[in-house]
Amino acid sequence: MHLSALIEMIESGFADRELLGDSGRRVTGAGLGALVGRAAVTLHGHRALVYAGENHPLLPVALLAAARAGVPFVPVNYRLDDAALNALVARQPEALVLADAATAPRIAAGANVLVFDRWLERLPAAEPPVEALFDEDDVAVVLYTSGTTSTPKAALLRHRHLMAYLLNTVEFGSATTEEAVLVSVPPYHIAGVANMLSNLFAGRRLVYLRAFDPQTWLAAVGEQAVTSAMVVPTMLARIVDAVVARGPGAAAVPTLRSLSYGGAKISERVLREALTRFPEVGFVNAYGLTETASTIAVLGPEDHRAALDSPDPLVRARLFSAGQVLPTVEIEVRDEHGRVLAPGESGIVFLRGEQISGEYATGSLLDARGWFCTRDLGRVDAEGYLYIEGRADDTIIRGGENIAPAEIEEVLLSHPAVAEVCVVGPPSQEWGQTLAAAVVLRPGAAVTGDELRELVRTRLRGAKTPETVVFRESLPHTDTGKLLRRAVLADLTAG
Repeated sequence: MHLSALIEMIESGFADRELLGDSGRRVTGAGLGALVGRAAVTLHGHRALVYAGENHPLLPVALLAAARAGVPFVPVNYRLDDAALNALVARQPEALVLADAATAPRIAAGANVLVFDRWLERLPAAEPPVEALFDEDDVAVVLYTSGTTSTPKAALLRHRHLMAYLLNTVEFGSATTEEAVLVSVPPYHIAGVANMLSNLFAGRRLVYLRAFDPQTWLAAVGEQAVTSAMVVPTMLARIVDAVVARGPGAAAVPTLRSLSYGGAKISERVLREALTRFPEVGFVNAYGLTETASTIAVLGPEDHRAALDSPDPLVRARLFSAGQVLPTVEIEVRDEHGRVLAPGESGIVFLRGEQISGEYATGSLLDARGWFCTRDLGRVDAEGYLYIEGRADDTIIRGGENIAPAEIEEVLLSHPAVAEVCVVGPPSQEWGQTLAAAVVLRPGAAVTGDELRELVRTRLRGAKTPETVVFRESLPHTDTGKLLRRAVLADLTAG
């Protein structure tokens, strides 16, 4: 199925319902369809639509216009330096490039660049017919990986992947006319694309936050009567800190009913504080990857609240799981030899299903039977809950033993003084790799490196105890919340 079908469903199903806009302009489903049709005409002769800018109230017009015109939508990270940004733009020849006013001048001469607002203002007055043959196997969206360990790769999501995700996870028109979602994740992240499409499919009004700030986020929830939102863990941590700074008691967000998070590991302190400060909000942990067209596993509100106060340690542990895999997605956990492991055994996570792409511009990573290797380490318990234990590429090999940094980090984060931690493996002539931890303390807290090392030794064992513990003011992250382990490793190796 092709995204052009989604456009038709929005036009007919939500003709008079407000779906987009800000205080200056509101757009109904019928109005969105008309804008998309007029915008698609401007893409004639172009091979792609590149978007290089911050969130915009009418951003969905760009993605849907690309779909209607039969060309890929390619959002790129406008926060990159000029050289990296232009390198990504250059990888889409003969594209129309839409940018915000601050980013447009940074794009090299030769590219066909328009400021997004000017493009909207200059759309044709009428909607001429667009000659496009819709094929669900065409590429709908190209997303560049964050490049935390290497040069960004172009992940390809075809129309059939995105429509499978929508049809299998969202009920069309399930939102009421009063519902609104606050989107603060950037447009070049899979969560930004998925939020856009899934909420339009449900009929929910989209409220875009141009740039994230916790105070602005809290204000927007109140001013726009937001009922749901999605954030990455670093955003949730800053929101919780902002609420705590205002004093005791629950956050003043009377309309908010659902808050989903995902994309990186979240600390126990942040999550428990969030559940306490937002007592009427249903929390959802959504696990997925760019290559899986967004969410493939969900930990829902009931599981969050049940785990928060349960006397059963197995139920409490679910608070830090990715939840249960969607019924439309198959999962296997395999060892390094490809053997499928039993429930509870840790290995590498493989996925298969209609929404799984597993494809890059350089080729597909699906095996002969359609399975995609996520490179995530994890396990599935007897009740079907998925636990992600880190990346296979992050594994530290010390003296011939494979050690997952996430296991050590979880212990260190349990100390009340620790706000954030990253464990890496600097090279060692004796052991191959050694263990080193970079730690960020909570404001006003104090603990020594020896105390933290003893905590790990007590909970785990000597072989998993960091030889080195260093303290830092902050740790490097991508702007979507992923920890930049290679930058931490470079820092500690140089030190």
